[in-house]
Amino acid sequence: MIKRTIVVIIIITNTILAQKILIPMDLTQTNHLKAYGIAYSHLKNGYKVEWLLNYRGGSFLLDVSDIITKKCVLKGVSYEELNVEQISMIFSTIEEYNMEIILLEKPPKIAVYSPPNKQPWDDAVTLALTYAEINYDIIFDDEIMNDNLKKYDWLHLHHEDFTGQYGKFYRYRDADWFKDMKKEFTLNAIKYGFDSVHKFKKTIALRIKNYIKKGGFLFAMCSATDSFDIALAAHKVDIAASVFDGTPVDNNYESKLDFSNAIAFENYTLYPQPMIYEYSNIDFPPSHMPTARGAEADYFTLFEFSAKWDPVPTMLIQNHTAIINGFMGQTTGFNKNTIKDYVLILGEDASINSAKYIHGNVGKGTFTFLGGHDPEDYRHYVGDPKTDLSIHKNSPGYRLILNNVLFPAAKKKKKKT
Repeated sequence: MIKRTIVVIIIITNTILAQKILIPMDLTQTNHLKAYGIAYSHLKNGYKVEWLLNYRGGSFLLDVSDIITKKCVLKGVSYEELNVEQISMIFSTIEEYNMEIILLEKPPKIAVYSPPNKQPWDDAVTLALTYAEINYDIIFDDEIMNDNLKKYDWLHLHHEDFTGQYGKFYRYRDADWFKDMKKEFTLNAIKYGFDSVHKFKKTIALRIKNYIKKGGFLFAMCSATDSFDIALAAHKVDIAASVFDGTPVDNNYESKLDFSNAIAFENYTLYPQPMIYEYSNIDFPPSHMPTARGAEADYFTLFEFSAKWDPVPTMLIQNHTAIINGFMGQTTGFNKNTIKDYVLILGEDASINSAKYIHGNVGKGTFTFLGGHDPEDYRHYVGDPKTDLSIHKNSPGYRLILNNVLFPAAKKKKKKT
């Protein structure tokens, strides 16, 4: 009787030790955005997380602990405790279908490129990171010029301009925030020995590109996507009108663009006119022209990839729906005719030949661009209040952002030599 009791205790103990917690990411999840924060905090505490690609919306599998269950309850995140048999069934399902298990090993160190002075608009990524309770540092030109970018695994660019045209906000030239921005950017360029903002910002763009080539992960939204790439192509060309730098644009500037130095786009038409709130025809549909569509008719579709053969794009499109509500921005989407051949389209609006979500490799690193400004504010205007994510805790658009935050955690470690 004693021996039998001991055997039962051992079996029960082994079962408890083998248990896992599943955080489902399908429609049963009560707070998708906070779930990413829990996965990130688990990594930060020194544990590993299994990301179950295409299984119930890209669920997370974690070691069982009182801390995790308490966090889930406190933050309103749904979870399920699994026994050995249930775990085995999940693994069998993943093995049989278009699913895969990705081991997340280390929390990426995150930087957000943003000017120190407050701008009259919000940033969807910082909203997502703050709501999910994921730590990040704000950096700007000083940190990049002082070679501090190498400290970070993941860099985010949002509503920034790398072409020296002050965001194409010339219509706001009399506003205090615009005057302050122009003064600050000019003084910063002079501090580093540049005679114009556009030359300085192009240098910043080149340094960011070098960061990617060395293994960095870049994520950009809205105008930071095309302005960054245009700055790379125009690194030796003046495309800024005289109202921005005191000199006219170069003659035959378009023939002087070096598309080979850019990472995502080519063969586009620039709009150097200061009153046009647009950089080029990369943006599609163009933000400076009226659109007949409204929020109810605007959506884009995520592509499906092989989880076993293409785990990277599969990670980036994990969601509880493949159809995402569209949202506008200074750069809303990407004209497919301007996208380089090697760039992978992750999501598109096929009805208007526009890509919304793209990804590519540069050297040892990657970039991912998402068009639009705020996934839960269809048309965000300058000065509008920031989005309250507690109202949008299951936002499919914001999930795309947070997929990118966790993506570097799956980066393979370098082999020791």
